[in-house]
Amino acid sequence: MKRMFVTVAAVLFGIGAVYAQQDVVNQRQTSMKENGKNIGGVLGAMAKGEKPYDQAAVDAAIAKLAENAKTMGTLFPENTKGLKADGKYSASPKIWENRADFDSHVASYTKAVNEVSAAGIKNLDALKAAVPTLGKQCSGCHETYRLKEG
Repeated sequence: MKRMFVTVAAVLFGIGAVYAQQDVVNQRQTSMKENGKNIGGVLGAMAKGEKPYDQAAVDAAIAKLAENAKTMGTLFPENTKGLKADGKYSASPKIWENRADFDSHVASYTKAVNEVSAAGIKNLDALKAAVPTLGKQCSGCHETYRLKEG
């Protein structure tokens, strides 16, 4: 009876670990989608004149980017290598094969977001100056460390 309990407990623990890993992958996916929405859909659209400048939307987008940047490095633990999220993009195995380079990209992105956040965008000209830096830092990592599904 004790052996059966231990076996069941081990199976349940294993299932819990898999769910926890998948939860991290889903958090990663959510964070990246939010970053894309805020950089491209909010800030970039305003900088290009596709949307009118809206200070409240700029502040909210920058705040969300800064919040996500704080946890970005933690969303790629070794035990999530190879796990897929729902959506058309996933993390490349190259993240774990070249962790130091990946971490340097995360640090550069985080630094850019923090600098933009600290500077405080208060007008369209400041936004136009900030968006290319944010976009470059975001997409620079995607070139190597993001896979497109299908």
